[in-house]
Amino acid sequence: MTKTSDIAGHYTKGDLFDRLQAALRDDGVDPDKPSVATLAPYDQFHGRGLEVTEEIAETLTVTPEDHLLDIGSGIGGPARYMATRFGCRVTGIDLTEEFCAVARRLTALLGLEERVDFHQGNALAMPFADAGFAGAYSMNVSMNIADKAAFYGEIHRVLKPGGWLMLSEIALGPGGGPDYPTPWAATPASSFLVTPQQTEEGLQAAGFADIRLRETREEALAFGARAKEMVERGEKPPHRAVQLVHGAEAATMAANTARAFAAAAILPIEVHCRKPA
Repeated sequence: MTKTSDIAGHYTKGDLFDRLQAALRDDGVDPDKPSVATLAPYDQFHGRGLEVTEEIAETLTVTPEDHLLDIGSGIGGPARYMATRFGCRVTGIDLTEEFCAVARRLTALLGLEERVDFHQGNALAMPFADAGFAGAYSMNVSMNIADKAAFYGEIHRVLKPGGWLMLSEIALGPGGGPDYPTPWAATPASSFLVTPQQTEEGLQAAGFADIRLRETREEALAFGARAKEMVERGEKPPHRAVQLVHGAEAATMAANTARAFAAAAILPIEVHCRKPA
């Protein structure tokens, strides 16, 4: 049985904040005065990074009075982006303590503590009251969660009636899954991929309605091609979060993921659904 400590350990190498500061200096950025834009290559730790966060934000209607939940918030890039874009409040939860610690420090540097906060915790037992959030989103998280029914049920519990959920995840494709390691798992023992159909069925069983699912494989392949061209020109790729978090292992992880996308062994998906009012 995979333990939560095994999952968190996959993402923890130590000195993450110091490594991020060094990366920012290399970019010519004052690490003590970052911005949402200068952090974006590093703090959007999910497929296609900021590009996906912006795509998701375009589909949402959010007011400054709304309180959103970021499930698997990493070092906080999407939460800070949403709070800045919509003027709303965002609470993040993540299993990895180092991620939460770095997220808090970056949020303080950006002066967003009053609107963005982070909790270390398990997405299957979140420390939040029932019906407290107007909306929730989760990006590249469910691949580490075996009990999808509990995951979807817990999100349903904390959403207000009529609240929305956006998922950006990696699903199991007809090609049969990736080689490992990947950014989310060192071995198959901590990777729990399900098909797009199983995702939709699981959300429906948890009580969600108005489920809309789309595959974004073509977008992922195009993004990968653009990133490769940038590197070949001697430029830095637009998404550098995997390298920041995983260091020397990142190249192998990226190659395995790219090959799996090309073979349709995995499929990136985006899902929008709602808790009935």
